Amino acid sequence: MATVFETRLIGNIGKDATVKTMERGVIAINFPVAHNKNWRDKRSGESKTKTTWVNCTIWKKEGANLRILDFLKKGALVELLGVPFAKAFVLEDGFVRTEIRLNVAQTNILRPAKFDGYNEDIIDTAENENDNNEYVDATLDDFTIDEDDF
Repeated sequence: MATVFETRLIGNIGKDATVKTMERGVIAINFPVAHNKNWRDKRSGESKTKTTWVNCTIWKKEGANLRILDFLKKGALVELLGVPFAKAFVLEDGFVRTEIRLNVAQTNILRPAKFDGYNEDIIDTAENENDNNEYVDATLDDFTIDEDDF
């Protein structure tokens, strides 16, 4: 029986997307997205926020349209659909660091980052960008992304 393991993430981009060219003509577009959970503490009545960072990657083939880079800017509100996974690695000081990652299959720009020269036509072309046609099925064995990618 087939199974599905997908995650829908809505959050703000924490820093502009970067591009890394991998082996075999594959391009990785990397960017971190923050998910904020807000609540009011029952005891103190104080408002609290917990931020979870998810490091996201859009996989493209060499020569593919990279127009989405115009919209993956710090502060943009995005909706992403993809396959999540956890990654752990040992730092030089011996500590183990873990992170949540998302291989993005679909991208939807909900609110663009603020920039000078705001152009409504540009925003319309970015919304509901669907990367399914250019999505590369990448496994952890095929590609490794270091902490320097973000």
